[in-house]
Amino acid sequence: MENQRKNVLLVVEDDTPLLKALKIAFEDGGFSVLESKDGKEGLNTALEKHPDIILLDIIMPVMDGITMLQKLREDPWGKKVGVIILTNLSDSEKVVEALNAGVHDYLVKTDWSINEVVEKVREKLKK
Repeated sequence: MENQRKNVLLVVEDDTPLLKALKIAFEDGGFSVLESKDGKEGLNTALEKHPDIILLDIIMPVMDGITMLQKLREDPWGKKVGVIILTNLSDSEKVVEALNAGVHDYLVKTDWSINEVVEKVREKLKK
């Protein structure tokens, strides 16, 4: 039997229009969405609310996504949570850094539509 509970997604993104668009798309897709505008807020929200999966930008004020991810992985719960990087950076050094920190996927914003991002998150949650 399917679990009727909504999947909880945390979107950590400082671009407000993109954050709002992602929130609407995921809510329309049946998700419960938490949002944070920087890595520090995102880390606090993640550790407090324990979302099912995190969509994380890299370049943000206060604390960048890689730093947030490294701090998240220091927590027993945070070691296991799924993280998908969604960024404008296609810089291979940052990709390697993110993959080494244990992300499940790395999406470059310009290469993906919002609906494709929703599908990618769904795929990760099924695994």
